[in-house]
Amino acid sequence: MSKTTVLLINLGTPDDPSVSKVRSYLSQFLNDPRVIDIPWLVRKILVNLIIVPFRAPKSAKIYKELWTENGSPIMIHGESTKAKLQAQLGDDYVVELAMRYKNPSIPSVLEKIRKTNPKKIILLPLFPHYASASTGSALEEAMNVIRKWWVIPELTIISQYWDDPKFMEALIARGKEYNWQDYDHVLFSYHGLPERHVDKVYDGDTDLCQNHNCEHELDETNKYCYKATCFATTRLLAAGLGLPEDKYTVCFQSRLDKKWLEPFSDKVVEEQAKKGAKKLLAFSPAFVADCLETTIEIGEEYQEIFEEHGGEKVQLVESLNDHPLWIDALEHLVKTR
Repeated sequence: MSKTTVLLINLGTPDDPSVSKVRSYLSQFLNDPRVIDIPWLVRKILVNLIIVPFRAPKSAKIYKELWTENGSPIMIHGESTKAKLQAQLGDDYVVELAMRYKNPSIPSVLEKIRKTNPKKIILLPLFPHYASASTGSALEEAMNVIRKWWVIPELTIISQYWDDPKFMEALIARGKEYNWQDYDHVLFSYHGLPERHVDKVYDGDTDLCQNHNCEHELDETNKYCYKATCFATTRLLAAGLGLPEDKYTVCFQSRLDKKWLEPFSDKVVEEQAKKGAKKLLAFSPAFVADCLETTIEIGEEYQEIFEEHGGEKVQLVESLNDHPLWIDALEHLVKTR
């Protein structure tokens, strides 16, 4: 009997932390026009002749630090999540995992799915907030494969779920593993995006993100604005944790230049230290699995910045990884969406 297949999609990881594998991963990632949305020829020259050759050796060192004896954390957590969700959903479903960049690739996993003649496919990118560079890219890749099939089964696309009650319950439970009152300030650090990416959500050259009150309001006009949904996520989390507004800051990490969403997380860490803060608690709600951006960037690099300016400890709140409530949330999404 044909079954419903759930395809979980995450960003990806190099096959191993060698320079050559990291170079290959970065090349595929950064040549994606949804990630670096500039003219084709300019992107090819910038990425392949400048960014990747200089960045790959440095990134490889960081990946070697991140790597475990069992491999890449994002893959380890992904496989565990896949297995636990499969067990929870039961025999009427098949759960698969693919990565937008590198392996297991979306085309290879979809070909495996095609051969099973599924009754239905649920595409579930593991990005709580919609962004063209993450969710949009993953869905585009999947649909580019599926559109060539002779038989296209029923499809369900889950493009964002930051406000799903079960997802929020899981995030709040993770946060309650720490007592925010033991810390001077709390950071909600989301992956950054270029400002032009959120501007493209709106209608026309004059209707831009800055024309909307995205820091404080969410409505029909900005419901797919990454910035707006990040701030809305934080409001829900703060309410669930009983966290006063003056005790936290929403910020954005991993920027490449000054025209990215602000405030920048590393600058907020520095400013908090200069104000006399000794202990910071840092959430990363845009990441469902711990990875380079959480473990290394927040857990180590921000720790160094904080210490350099007089602080003592930046405590990272672990991502959901394969937490039981996260599996419950995924089951809820599959069965209700």
